[in-house]
Amino acid sequence: MRRRLIQSTLAVVLVVIAVFGVSLVIVEARTITSTAQERVDLEAVRLAGIVDSRLLGAGTVDAEILSEQVSRDRYAVIRIPGRPVIEVGERPSGEVLRGKAVGEEGETVLVEEPRSSVTREVGRTLLIIGLVALLAVIAAVLLALRQAGRLASPLTDLAETAERLGSGDPRPRHKRYGVPELDRVADVLDASAERIARMLTAERRLAADASHQLRTPLTALSMRLEEITLTDDPETVKEEATIALTQVERLTDVVERLLTNARDPRSGSAVSFDLDDVIQQQIAEWRPACRSAGRAIVTSGKRHLTAVGTPGAVAQVLAALIENSLMHGGGTVALRTRVTGNQAVIEVADEGPGVPADLGARIFERTISGRNSTGIGLAVARDLAEADGGRLELLQPRPPVFGLFLSRTSPPKKAPTGTTVR
Repeated sequence: MRRRLIQSTLAVVLVVIAVFGVSLVIVEARTITSTAQERVDLEAVRLAGIVDSRLLGAGTVDAEILSEQVSRDRYAVIRIPGRPVIEVGERPSGEVLRGKAVGEEGETVLVEEPRSSVTREVGRTLLIIGLVALLAVIAAVLLALRQAGRLASPLTDLAETAERLGSGDPRPRHKRYGVPELDRVADVLDASAERIARMLTAERRLAADASHQLRTPLTALSMRLEEITLTDDPETVKEEATIALTQVERLTDVVERLLTNARDPRSGSAVSFDLDDVIQQQIAEWRPACRSAGRAIVTSGKRHLTAVGTPGAVAQVLAALIENSLMHGGGTVALRTRVTGNQAVIEVADEGPGVPADLGARIFERTISGRNSTGIGLAVARDLAEADGGRLELLQPRPPVFGLFLSRTSPPKKAPTGTTVR
């Protein structure tokens, strides 16, 4: 691009020089020639006047007297009637400029000047015009180099930015060049970089969420299948297989939910559902893990509560809270249901040390964890709860109590309060 800009600029300058320079040379040559001819004519008239004055004053007219009046490079011939021809100077050879004048006494004055003087003057003029043209070409080259640098460097930067985008580095550069067209391209590339960065962040977040959300169900499913392989009782096998199929369905729901949230976090398909069904499903699913850890999981509170939300999302939130209790808590894991205002609340508590004071409300931020874990589970659970119009809160740090708040469609039916140990 630099070479093309320089070539195009030089081409324009050379065309201008060719058009105006040649015209100027022709005009100057004609002007110099005309001026020289006028000088010779004026010289002849001047000599004729001198001769007239001397003739009228009875003075002497000879070559010695007139030689002082004629320039060195000029040759003059004076013809006076009845007198010898007077020649002043050396007659030039080659082409000459002639000027002729006739005096009042009838004398004729002829002045000649070599045309070489005109040629020299034209040559000096051509040299000056050539130097000016050369300076114009040099200035054009310098200007072209400056403009080429001003345009080529931004294009090189933009090409590097596009290459960085293609290589997976979506950081916007926010660099502008003072050229509206190039700045527009830079704006578009920066906007594309920001969109790509958001897309990559969303993809990485989806991968992390999927890895975290699928790990626990897959582990529970593996434990369920192991129990099937270790028993010969057909009834037990049937029961465990039924539960395993339910867990497979939940895995499918987890994947669909993650994909839906990746496209639109607020596109949940909320329906009215019975909280008891979701809670009992989680109890059955987490019973083997609690049993392996030597811990118990219990439910208590009001029964037959109807809430509005996505059952699969609520199940994922409860699974994240139970898993958090198993990993970081201690003692019995308790699920309690209650009603506050027009909301149904599911509390998940354990008897562990609770949330450290330095974490506090930051426990729901991504990558924030009290131990060596990913810090994703509670963040995903909060996003899922908010996608259904609910909320997830830390009600009590020590011992830890988390509360999932869901809206409900109608007042709960009267039911006995009790505790069931699973």
